[in-house]
Amino acid sequence: MVQYSLHCNSYEMFFLCVALIPLLFIFIAHLFRKKSGGLTLYPILGFLPTLIKNRHRFHDWVVDILLTSPSATVNYHRPVGIIGLLTADPANVEHILKTRFENYEKSPRLKFIVRDFLGSGIFNADGELWKMQRKAASYEFNTKSLRNFVVETVQSEITDRLMPILSNVSNKGVSVNLQDVLQRFAFDNICRVAFGVDPAYLHPSLSQLAFARAFDDATELSFGRIFYSVPFAWQIKKMLNIGSEKRLREAISVVDEFALGIIQSRRKEIAEIQSKKSGLLRDDLLSRFMTTFGTDVSVEIEEKAVLTNKSDLFLRDMIVNFMLAGRDTSSTSLTWFFWVLSSHPTVEQAIRCEIMEILAKRKECTNMDEEYDKWIVFSYEELRDMQYLHAVVCESLRLYPPVPINAKTAVQDDVLPDGRFVGKGWGVDYSIYAMGRMKSIWGEDCEEFKPERWLKNGEFVGENAYKFAAFNAGPRICMGKEMAFIQMKSVVASIVHSFSVKVEEGFVAMYTLDFNMRMKGGLPVILTKRCN
Repeated sequence: MVQYSLHCNSYEMFFLCVALIPLLFIFIAHLFRKKSGGLTLYPILGFLPTLIKNRHRFHDWVVDILLTSPSATVNYHRPVGIIGLLTADPANVEHILKTRFENYEKSPRLKFIVRDFLGSGIFNADGELWKMQRKAASYEFNTKSLRNFVVETVQSEITDRLMPILSNVSNKGVSVNLQDVLQRFAFDNICRVAFGVDPAYLHPSLSQLAFARAFDDATELSFGRIFYSVPFAWQIKKMLNIGSEKRLREAISVVDEFALGIIQSRRKEIAEIQSKKSGLLRDDLLSRFMTTFGTDVSVEIEEKAVLTNKSDLFLRDMIVNFMLAGRDTSSTSLTWFFWVLSSHPTVEQAIRCEIMEILAKRKECTNMDEEYDKWIVFSYEELRDMQYLHAVVCESLRLYPPVPINAKTAVQDDVLPDGRFVGKGWGVDYSIYAMGRMKSIWGEDCEEFKPERWLKNGEFVGENAYKFAAFNAGPRICMGKEMAFIQMKSVVASIVHSFSVKVEEGFVAMYTLDFNMRMKGGLPVILTKRCN
């Protein structure tokens, strides 16, 4: 009996020692921690403990860090000694995105993380593969016919769905999640522009749609891999096909089935038109890409199989990438816009005054004495004349960029304009969110919502793209920038003209940790019809 008791105690001592090892490691790590700029770095773990502590306020934590550096640039260490650099200095950003563009590629880690969803599409590609896609897409995005198609699509979505749904909500006197409505609007819009297909996601019932839900899940779960505290944990879950990775696989399967089905159907449609030499080709991006790629251009992808630009999978990747950019960025930007506008009534009134001036000119030019249509939409020329609204949109984007941070990797050793060394293979991240909050860039009033900073004598004056990087900059500047402004200004002008939008009392806005800085839980608002 005594021996048995002693035997048990020895096991207990063993497990106690094992349990104490992590505590001992944490104590030693804490003992040898050190400060590097605004970061606290720990042996082996790097900034991981501090990251976990500040995960709920990640982008504001980045701002705090960068404000400690005179050049708004700091070095960091990730777990296991991986070195990187974080900056919000416009000169450094220009160096990375333009001057030494070829030396800074997409982060291999990030490309690997999102490859299951984005494949080899333009936002997940570098080198010749990226150049080929960029060239083809740039040509299409610069055509007047595509711009007109975008304007018509946005206008019909506003008059046929968005405004009637908001009117119905207003009549009931209930709150609505405006972020959800705007995401549905943007989803329908980008599906029509990218695929030439109308999923009718913005339906009065606001019910779920399998493809839309799958796209949401694929986006959220793919980029959620970035924020795993244990970086390889998602790979284990993927291998075992469990939890979030099982959901991701199922979501991507739905997206693939939808996209590939449309691509194959469209290929047959184009072949019939070309063989009969009659009929009109569609205006959507998919049809344009499929007809633009007249000959096969082989592209080697990471020493694996060779795909051609007429491959169904390749087209799938291109369109899914454009859908991601066109849906999430605009709806996210609009959500933060209305949140800010709700607390700035003078700005809202100034937008309304500009809209009424535009409508007065329309009435004068067309000699219209009758009542306006029930729902007002605006032409491309009218949207272009809304200088103040353009300034307000840009000011909102300055403070709440839809893509708050971007990651690159140095191909070779380099030196930034501020004299800081960058080693080969180092991660180089620039925070667009932090750039909007730097006094060195925007002045002492950088945290104020002040649209007037974009105006000179009543006219909009743009800023250097390396200072205002909401649309990226350099060779990879967003091709859909004009399309985004058309969509955002159209939605804002129509809603502000017809409704007063107030955020529910007591609501506190928080952002998600995602590819896009969406509002956590959505934006609950109360809509009241105006008497114009």
